Amino acid sequence: MQPDSDQDLISRVAKGDRLAFRALYARHHVRVFRFILRFVKDEAQAEDLISEVFLDVWRQADRFEGRSSVSTWILGMARFKALSSLRRPTETALDEDQAGTIADEADTPETVAQKVDKAQAIRRCIAALSSEHREIVDLVYYQEKSISEVAEIVGIPENTVKTRMFYARKRLQELMQSAGVDRGWP
Repeated sequence: MQPDSDQDLISRVAKGDRLAFRALYARHHVRVFRFILRFVKDEAQAEDLISEVFLDVWRQADRFEGRSSVSTWILGMARFKALSSLRRPTETALDEDQAGTIADEADTPETVAQKVDKAQAIRRCIAALSSEHREIVDLVYYQEKSISEVAEIVGIPENTVKTRMFYARKRLQELMQSAGVDRGWP
């Protein structure tokens, strides 16, 4: 048994034959996908466009005039869809009504002032630490160095770094409590 020609399939699709449409899709979808992909260079977008192309094939099969082959007709639609998608703006403009519904996550001026005050209080507490503890806190928290890196920089054993870090945190907590600074961030 010889398979139906594209011409026969498109004629049957024009009459609403879904089986003929499936056969036409199976025969041409890979070629059309690759063709579109060369234009858009994005597989997800190419998949979307191939769906649009074959939806148009289903809707417009009765308009096929036979002046070209069915595959040429389908590829012509695919080319048009691909080029049209490239001309579409990639970002949609934000509607003013939509913009009004977006929550403002920025801190209020009061919160900003609280954070500044708290940061200054913490800096004063750190300044009140001994020079050994202040050095360790600076290297670990502000310079983001590991325990082994701090040990190498300061020239002391890693366990000494850990011990100093423990006592520095403990003393810092005491200083912050006495200054009235809580641990949470405003």
